[in-house]
Amino acid sequence: MASGATEAGEHIWLEEPRGGYPDPAVLGMTGLERLSRFARGESPAPPLSRLTGARVEEVGSGTANASMPSSEWLLNSAGVIGGGALAIVADIAFGCSIETQMPAATPYTTAELSLTFLKPVHPPGSVTAGGQAIHVGRSVALSEVFVIEDDTDRLVAHGTSRCAVLPPLDPAPEPPGDPQPVEPPTDLESDPWRRPPPEGAVIDQELWNSLSGAEILDRQLRGELPPPPISELTGMRPTQAGEGTATFVLPCTEWLTSPLRTVQGGVTAMLADAAMQVAIQTTTSPGTAIAGLDLKVNYLRPVMPDGRDLTARAQVINAGRRIAVAQARIENADDKPVALATGSSMFLDDRPASLGEAELAAGPDAADQ
Repeated sequence: MASGATEAGEHIWLEEPRGGYPDPAVLGMTGLERLSRFARGESPAPPLSRLTGARVEEVGSGTANASMPSSEWLLNSAGVIGGGALAIVADIAFGCSIETQMPAATPYTTAELSLTFLKPVHPPGSVTAGGQAIHVGRSVALSEVFVIEDDTDRLVAHGTSRCAVLPPLDPAPEPPGDPQPVEPPTDLESDPWRRPPPEGAVIDQELWNSLSGAEILDRQLRGELPPPPISELTGMRPTQAGEGTATFVLPCTEWLTSPLRTVQGGVTAMLADAAMQVAIQTTTSPGTAIAGLDLKVNYLRPVMPDGRDLTARAQVINAGRRIAVAQARIENADDKPVALATGSSMFLDDRPASLGEAELAAGPDAADQ
């Protein structure tokens, strides 16, 4: 299949980022103190929150709840919010539940993230990720998260995460005094996730019924079919594909940053998942839907918002009658690996590409691959 890319126009990811970051002095506070300040709105929302609406809602000792609108902007070409997009809100809950147990001046970083997807998510609505710290030690911390669809109270994903606890800062920052009032931004109502999504960006079911997954992707690469809404929002897009392979890029804009001023780990997971799902898509015949079952990411180094492309190269390593397994290597613009990922998906015949209300379970004959 030929290589190609969607030409960048006046897309959201090319706009000037909105949002801000906490005063670095908050590292002199305990994790629970600084997160409580953030949840009360006493620190500015980071750019990723302004882009997607994902944010910390409440924190306690060892717990954190984060929410994210199930926005149409997060849809993929099939008309479903991919499991990788859920990693954004899950990563907030994973990290913050651990951070509430951290003493002052003690940094940490996500080392591994694992999610299992139970039901597809569709707009409109929102999801809440409830995080719980399982263990917080001197060098390793573990957390668990349950992602709930708010309108139905149904569990849509479950996962665990491992963080590396880093040596305390020396000298420790002096804690800030009483917080200064943070003036609410005047442009919240025009934040990207609140805007009308692009029309016609989800591919019609008629085309999914008549074309193979490889043919759909080939037409997208040639510009004959539109990119999905999530591409218009973030800049994430395919650049090349073959049978059982796909390459995706994601511009590392400041829109994708967390309060740590780095590209959030959930965003890296989203890129890996998109590449693996499309690699699997290239093996499907017309009328076959794909449901992501799980995603695991091991993080190797931080990703900086330098504006250059993050690249995910994915390949299918096994495809049976019902289940396919893929892996992806994510590299920065200097060709250094930043993450490794694996994921599996289920083939669903005679289902809409958007999956409807399908329950994502491998079934008793999953071993027959």
